[in-house]
Amino acid sequence: MPRALPIVVAAALIVCAVILWLTRTYTFYFDEWTFISTAPDWTLATYFRPHNEHPAILFRLVYSALLDTVGLRSYLPYMAALVVAHAANVVLLFELVRRRSGDLVALAAALLLLVLGAGWEDLLWAFQMAWLASVALGLGAVLAMQNPRRMAPATGLLAASLAFSGIGLAFAVAGTVQLLLTPARRRDVLWLVPVGIGLAAWYVAFGRFGNHPNPQPTAGNLLLDPLYTLWGMSQSVAGLIGEGGWVGAAVLAAAVAALAWHWWRHGADSFEIGAAAGLVAFYLVTGLTRAQLGVQQSGASRYTYIGAVLWLILLAGPARNLPWRGTWRPALTACLFLACFNSAVLLFEFSVAKTAQMERAVADLQALAAERGDPCLDPDGHSDLLVMPQVTARLYYRAVDRYGDPVAGIPVRDQSDFEAARANLRKAGC
Repeated sequence: MPRALPIVVAAALIVCAVILWLTRTYTFYFDEWTFISTAPDWTLATYFRPHNEHPAILFRLVYSALLDTVGLRSYLPYMAALVVAHAANVVLLFELVRRRSGDLVALAAALLLLVLGAGWEDLLWAFQMAWLASVALGLGAVLAMQNPRRMAPATGLLAASLAFSGIGLAFAVAGTVQLLLTPARRRDVLWLVPVGIGLAAWYVAFGRFGNHPNPQPTAGNLLLDPLYTLWGMSQSVAGLIGEGGWVGAAVLAAAVAALAWHWWRHGADSFEIGAAAGLVAFYLVTGLTRAQLGVQQSGASRYTYIGAVLWLILLAGPARNLPWRGTWRPALTACLFLACFNSAVLLFEFSVAKTAQMERAVADLQALAAERGDPCLDPDGHSDLLVMPQVTARLYYRAVDRYGDPVAGIPVRDQSDFEAARANLRKAGC
């Protein structure tokens, strides 16, 4: 199928343009304000400090560059960075799958990822550019690793993936396992040793001081971790067809059965075992710090996107053996269309829901602007502890003075929240 790559690129451009249009009224909220409100105080050491549990060295560099150029005046450049990373993931996944399973399977995998509605949080929130950049660099590293002469760029890409976020660990595990299980390539693992040493050194010096969610993780997470992993894997594989919940258990069973049948008939090669190891490791490692929040937390949409990428790589093997020619092709095409359509509808529904949330965020920011000259203003007050708990009035005014007003000229659509936010910002009894 010689036109497969142009089709994937064109589809990626169209869908990413649609995402930009759907998010045209969005603005900064929640964790974004952690970066924005502290950015004026960043030092060299700040770049090495974790965001939650993740390394964020390159992410902070990108965010700092955006703040110092476009500032807060428009959310579009931040969303543009996100969709560029998503488009890169789609194209890189296509290329990785194509080399092993052919154009048709690769095209199907790329389209499923492109409109992954179950992973909406990673597609509709610009702050997730860190995770998607990690995925893009991780995919690039695995792709380069397939050629023994490209271990140097593969190592650099893997290090960069981990410097954006801890998501790169999944691809590090996948690549390492593949090399270890390939007798002729085992010495190539030495290329990855400096990356492991660097990650360990970062953790000792900075990473272990990262913030954990409340309640804090405990030793009990070790017992919850297997269930946490199974639930997350079920949600990410079901997310490929726009489904979730307990439907995921049936889809997971079907996916495992398909893999078992494929490995029994054709044998499991080192690449597929590496992808499986990366998938399991992603949820196991996440569960060590998150399982205390509940097993179902592993099904969060931001995790579903990462798991879906690894599932698509893993399931490409069984898909290669499907009857893609003859009378079966229309049936398989129809199934692919229904899965993509279901996911696209889900993505649109979440974009509409988030638009309402963004109206609340805009109202909160407009309240901060309206209250700036009020003598009753509490400088340490919060307009909305739910949407932007990190932002006090004092920090917000410092940020907009430096980077610009993100809601200048935007009308207030959520009047009730606007009034509630103004009340929250005033001193008690004033």
